[in-house]
Amino acid sequence: MIGAVLAGGRGRRFGGDKLLFKISGKPLILYTIERLEEAEGIDEIVLVASRENAEKLERLGYGVVIDELLVGPMGGIYTALSLGDAFVVAGDMPLLVPEFVDFIIERFYLEKKPACVPRWSNGYLEPLHAAYLREFRSFLGEKIKSGRYAINRAIRESEACYIEIESLPKEWRESFFNVNTREDLGRIRGIRERVL
Repeated sequence: MIGAVLAGGRGRRFGGDKLLFKISGKPLILYTIERLEEAEGIDEIVLVASRENAEKLERLGYGVVIDELLVGPMGGIYTALSLGDAFVVAGDMPLLVPEFVDFIIERFYLEKKPACVPRWSNGYLEPLHAAYLREFRSFLGEKIKSGRYAINRAIRESEACYIEIESLPKEWRESFFNVNTREDLGRIRGIRERVL
């Protein structure tokens, strides 16, 4: 399965290209990539970029595909699925838990559904920490053509399988942590010695 890292966001809240912001001399996105590489179910890493940041990301040494749609996460997932089944994460998720990634991939292949997505008890989904079937791309394509770009809604309208988060080990939940602001970096720095 492809590990697709969405890297097309502009980082408005962060105030600059957060994915290339260096923590201990290493770009933030590399922490995400390296954790994803530790998952046994991932065969190849691909970065889904915008045209404006593709060249910088190519320097990291991974394959880069261009999201020409730029309609948010749905466009990134749609682009990734052109390459095959994909486990999709956001590039700003440096605390990914490889065992959790493998757990989702295992369930994905077992359930044989178009998507396998973690879900909180309040119904909130984690679509950027989920596995998708290549064939789900055509379903997303229909939504995109009709101007409906909400990935959560598309997932709910499909025959997705859900993983109930509260039933999982609590330590796996840090896998969902993403960096939105510079203040969020403090959390990473505080636990870097333990996790990173």
